Amino acid sequence: MRLSLSISIFLFSLLFLNCENKTETAGVEIKSSASYADLEALFLAWREFEKPPLLEGAPDYRKATFEKRMPDFQTLQTKLLRMDTSGWSISEQVDWRIVRAEMNGFDFNYRILKPWERDPAFYKSIWMERSDVPAHEGPTHHGVVEVWQYSFPLEAAKGEEFLEKIRAVSSLNTQAKENLTGNAKELWAAGIPTISQQVQDLKEILEFPGVKDNPELVQAIQDAMGSTEDLVKWLEEEAPKKDGPSGIGKENYTWYLQNVHWVPLTWEDEVMILKRELARAWNSLKLEEHQNRNLPPLEAADSPEEFEQLTEKSIQKMMDFLEKEEILTVKDYFEPALRAHRGSFVPKEKRNFFYIGMHIDPLPLYSHFYHWFELAIMDNEPHKSHIRRGPLLYNIFDSRNEGTATAVEEMFMDAGLYADSPRSREIVYIMIAQRAARGLGSLYAQANEMTMVEAGGIHSNYTPRGWMKTEKELLLFEQHLYMRQPGYGSSYITGKYLLENALADFARIKEEKGEEFRLRDFFDQLNGIGSIPIALGHWEMTGVDSFLKNSKNE
Repeated sequence: MRLSLSISIFLFSLLFLNCENKTETAGVEIKSSASYADLEALFLAWREFEKPPLLEGAPDYRKATFEKRMPDFQTLQTKLLRMDTSGWSISEQVDWRIVRAEMNGFDFNYRILKPWERDPAFYKSIWMERSDVPAHEGPTHHGVVEVWQYSFPLEAAKGEEFLEKIRAVSSLNTQAKENLTGNAKELWAAGIPTISQQVQDLKEILEFPGVKDNPELVQAIQDAMGSTEDLVKWLEEEAPKKDGPSGIGKENYTWYLQNVHWVPLTWEDEVMILKRELARAWNSLKLEEHQNRNLPPLEAADSPEEFEQLTEKSIQKMMDFLEKEEILTVKDYFEPALRAHRGSFVPKEKRNFFYIGMHIDPLPLYSHFYHWFELAIMDNEPHKSHIRRGPLLYNIFDSRNEGTATAVEEMFMDAGLYADSPRSREIVYIMIAQRAARGLGSLYAQANEMTMVEAGGIHSNYTPRGWMKTEKELLLFEQHLYMRQPGYGSSYITGKYLLENALADFARIKEEKGEEFRLRDFFDQLNGIGSIPIALGHWEMTGVDSFLKNSKNE
């Protein structure tokens, strides 16, 4: 396994850095002197270009518009590739690679993924809640209505802004019927419920304080509901005509991993890693159960009062653990961020996978809620780099954010979080197994070797204790997302793998220098570099760039 992964990392580096130095665009091999300020200026121009022009108030995703704009994109890409980054600091070179990855993402979407043509769920406009990662998971259009960002009743200026966004929903729904020419059968079918849900969300908005006092807004919401219902009807009528694959195939998948998400692995490597983690999680779970066989089982909270007591105890324990055990520097805004997502009591018969574990011991899931610490850092202490300050495009952050959130579940456990509750360790291994199983299924679905339903079978059948058999909606949501966004389903486990490699190098270098390894130093540096691909973060945190040097035959 190690040899295979090393070879893959080498090949990835060779491919990627060859792309840095060569391109089909004439003359791009000629490097020109450039400063980091030049990169920042180009980044701003790139981000401005990346937003499509408007058509009747909605972003324009028509094929002719893309074709018209491609020469401008190629000009921006050529300017980036011509930059001579020799002499730049590691962090500056990392930022260059981030911009390169985003441009590769635009190119890949244009050539292969084409969510505006293949993926009806792309046209979801109403988002009621904030994502737990820097941006919404999966391909998302540029005109979404982030309802969670508004306070109702709306102030005058915010009211006009909200009204304009709601009006654009109908325009985009109309455009969708022109743009959706793809033949991805499963994406099409699974996207219909996503668009249908938008009707219910709009109905909910109608009941928000002050909304019915604004006739224009009421009319816009009703128009958006009608156009959404019309889009759903059209999607249902077209669905029987769709018979093509939804996955992008192994070759495209590997290119996307390496050139967009900066994950130095292949499709085959990811299958191997996820199989290994799935087997390891099951083995570790059974060994834990054996060791704990004479201990009483943990009882789930069975009432709102019991859940409230369990939740409060768990939040205090988590924050005390992070502080007293010197896991990381605890910011004063961390605990409020965790409390805002503490969860609420759910009757036993309605609990999905995550709620089952949360009602037994919330701490494994609260460890995964490291997500909210990362978002709080972005909100309260924006990164000094304009390139890292906001969410990276195209879910490029997945290996970092999902990988870290998954990795700390086990890292915090091994650091002693459950010293007084050994049976809680069992929940951690169940969660790792679930993420490995669902990611493995998604890999086979992306390779078109399984349908989404068959991938869901791996997801459900290989999750211990039948915890994924309780609620079909979660199963459908997750497999649908991982089909829409290649690499996301596996990023929890492969990102964990990459973070563990970063920690190993970080610790090894400290040891070689005769310096003390302190876990807090590692996590503080990790939190300080922003939500960037962990392979790039590894380089910046350790200076280890062996895979880059190998590609240059140094």
